[in-house]
Amino acid sequence: MSQESVVQVIPRAAKNTELMERFLRWQCRVRQIAMRDNQGRPDDAITPSLILAGEHEPMGHIITMLCKWGGYSKTPEMRHMSRRTHDPAQRRDKALEFFSSTYYQKIHEFSDALTATFPPSSPGAAKIIRASQCTLRFAAYGQQYDLVCTIVRLEKDNPMYQATYWHNVLFNPSLHPDTEILQFAPDWDKSRATPS
Repeated sequence: MSQESVVQVIPRAAKNTELMERFLRWQCRVRQIAMRDNQGRPDDAITPSLILAGEHEPMGHIITMLCKWGGYSKTPEMRHMSRRTHDPAQRRDKALEFFSSTYYQKIHEFSDALTATFPPSSPGAAKIIRASQCTLRFAAYGQQYDLVCTIVRLEKDNPMYQATYWHNVLFNPSLHPDTEILQFAPDWDKSRATPS
């Protein structure tokens, strides 16, 4: 039995479930649009600006990913698609087909925590981890979300690490095997939406 199958991911209880559900619904919709209409290329709705705790100016933008809870995980399918062919174009076409269909249709299947990849030994990732908290500002399609997040570096055996890694390999075959992956867990009581 693999470590991935024995590590359980337990949903966190969010107090402000209305804001969390609105954000997840929006994210699922914009990610499906990106897959169907934009060849999977991330836009402003998926690449928030990152503002470290205590700072006023953004450090930059990151590409975020939504991961499914363990019981709904599609990591084995993503890993299979990645290993099935060495042709990046075929891999990308299969991934676009897979993510464009029903993948983003049920918000309850997704964790409210987001993930992002960074190069191995990234100074930027190290700075973000040292800050331990940040605000992710998503602004697109007339909507803005400011998510106040706690930051954690994920270990390779974490299901969200595996989901993020194999998803990104489908679109970036040169992704380094020692890629760093950070998790951003929102505090929904401190986060806000505009318009609210």
